[in-house]
Amino acid sequence: MPDRERVGLVVNGEPRLVEVEPRTLLVHALRDGLGLTGTHVGCDTSQCGACTVLVDGKAVKSCTLLALQAEGSEVTTIEGIADEAGLHPVQQAFVEHHGLQCGFCTPGMILTALDLLSRDPDPDERTIRHALRGNLCRCTGYQPIVESVRAAAEALR
Repeated sequence: MPDRERVGLVVNGEPRLVEVEPRTLLVHALRDGLGLTGTHVGCDTSQCGACTVLVDGKAVKSCTLLALQAEGSEVTTIEGIADEAGLHPVQQAFVEHHGLQCGFCTPGMILTALDLLSRDPDPDERTIRHALRGNLCRCTGYQPIVESVRAAAEALR
């Protein structure tokens, strides 16, 4: 059995330690090590974006990063954006504007949208589509997702 190492992360605002093999991807450390299954494993080739999380505020496909590389980072998963008051405005916009159907891609889409909106609080449609280009959806046809991001931008302003 390969050596295991402890990785210290701040996950959804809480300091966490997870024990991993050196080759463990962040997506697997989150899902298997910490039980945060909202981060999905889709393609295993970094093409679909279902595993997107925020690492130090930036959208990252967690299947492209070793857990050891994230040592000391602040990681935000879909489980960490709502609060006691309810859904985050981006989540609420996805519900209200039908930006989800099966829901498999939704966590990655929402976290990618959060990254975009942190950098550009009023993106146009082209900017939204460009930001989401690394996240695949097989259900919605993307227009409801774009409308959701636009509505979220408005709600956050």
